Amino acid sequence: YAQQQLVCAACGCVLAEGLLTTTYTDEEHLREVAYSQSTGQKEQLSRCLQRGIRRVQDLCKVLQLPAVFEETAVSYFQRALQLPAFRLVSLEKKELLGGCCVFVTCRQHNWPLTMGTICSLLYAKQELFASVFLSLQKELGLSVPALSLADLVKTHLSSFQLFQPTPDVPAPFLEDKEKLVARTMGIVELASETWLVTGRHPVPVVTAAAFLAWQSLQPRARLSCPLARFCRVAGVDLPPPAHLRLKELLEILLGMASQLAWLRGFDLDKRTVVKHVGDLLQHRVFLLKNAFCQEGGEEQQDAASGQGSPEEGTPGQDSAGQGSPSSPPVAQEKKSCPLSGKRQREATLRPLLPPCLIHPRKRLRPAAPSTSDPALTGDEPISDSEIEQYLRSPEEIRAFRKAKAW
Repeated sequence: YAQQQLVCAACGCVLAEGLLTTTYTDEEHLREVAYSQSTGQKEQLSRCLQRGIRRVQDLCKVLQLPAVFEETAVSYFQRALQLPAFRLVSLEKKELLGGCCVFVTCRQHNWPLTMGTICSLLYAKQELFASVFLSLQKELGLSVPALSLADLVKTHLSSFQLFQPTPDVPAPFLEDKEKLVARTMGIVELASETWLVTGRHPVPVVTAAAFLAWQSLQPRARLSCPLARFCRVAGVDLPPPAHLRLKELLEILLGMASQLAWLRGFDLDKRTVVKHVGDLLQHRVFLLKNAFCQEGGEEQQDAASGQGSPEEGTPGQDSAGQGSPSSPPVAQEKKSCPLSGKRQREATLRPLLPPCLIHPRKRLRPAAPSTSDPALTGDEPISDSEIEQYLRSPEEIRAFRKAKAW
């Protein structure tokens, strides 16, 4: 209720008084007012900051992150925009800054999220995203733990549609989730020990390892299935490098299988070696040592035998009629086992090195200087056009003197 007075416009005297009744509906009375609207909190934020916070919140909703992650990412974004290093950057880098804050938050909470996933959601170049991420980590002094492969394997395999019977999944494709995760973890650990994960995107490695694990659990019915069909039935995307990672994993398994005693009599290839993945993973430490560390030992033995052969043939020893005391046993071993060294060399594979060292990229060779071109001595004549490039006009001379005085 409010009191109403009717006042004369000419003299200002009160003509009448009365009560003015105002009624409010239930909808107006119970309407919720946001805290930011009632206090003017949003008016204190710049438009760029509001747009960035909204982008961070939308990204967290797309990734289905908990509310705690969203609050932490927003706080990181607000702190970063207050620094001079991010205040005057381009709009593209400011958009990537929100993604970097989400990426840092997920890593700090051991949430398996890769940089490639964020870049695909933001349609960003990975090199630019990595530069913004490193500068954010440096400016805010954040400690970002490395990605846990175990968490990534569990999260990635949880999206596979192979664990529950559905009309789209045939019966031979169904598999127990715990068995598949355990076998995939073993293959991923093997890939990590053989330099196949270092410096690479982990998702293609995990996809190839999951395919090998799935095949090895029931090889009789699954060896004929290619990787593309497996990913299509499982309902996951096929990363382009997954075929290369699968080829590298099979080469490692073949090298290990050549050192397993009960498999030496079989003619194994990249298809049949999948049947023995369980045995290879069980003895992987011993097999890796034998398959990839014998080349160095053989080179040392060849060097030692090469150093011993000239000593046996020196003129002093021939005149004295005395030979090396170790020469007769070595000769007997070579005569008795002429094929043993050859078989060992055929069985040995390359040393255990990163793939970038084994198959380096071809680089363009610099063009060799032609002998016909005369060598430059510094006494060559200077053309008039080249001299005119270094001469200044009177206006330029006056401007240069004025700037020099300042």
